[in-house]
Amino acid sequence: TQGRSGRQNAIKEDNARREGSVAGTLLYIEDNPSNLKFVQKVIETRRPGVILLPAHAPQLGLDLATAHGPDFILLDIGLPDMDGFEVLAQLAKNPSTARIPVVALSANAMPRDIERGLAAGFAEYLTKPIDVSRLLETLDRFIPRPS
Repeated sequence: TQGRSGRQNAIKEDNARREGSVAGTLLYIEDNPSNLKFVQKVIETRRPGVILLPAHAPQLGLDLATAHGPDFILLDIGLPDMDGFEVLAQLAKNPSTARIPVVALSANAMPRDIERGLAAGFAEYLTKPIDVSRLLETLDRFIPRPS
């Protein structure tokens, strides 16, 4: 299950950090398994030094953010139970996660949607379908590649 997958990635993260092979950590909060797998594949093949912590539910994402303090969070807006704006507000209220940059990811791509996201405090707003080059640029901005 994804809960076990998240724990396995956290163990890999701890081991890799000790070995010095990790550039950084990305927490991806997304309820769609296809999107999670797609981003995981991009990370594995294009940015192998980045540890991906997947969260299929908002509360799991909040828990992982608090526990692991990722370098940045990629957050789907259209989540069940708690939308991305509410997750962002929860992250901002928690002193241990308030400084983590959060990037919105949404199928809502109208200019007013993007403006609303940026005004709410998202560091950046990416749209679906995911543009791999924009995703990689964003990763590189928040998790610099080793030189």
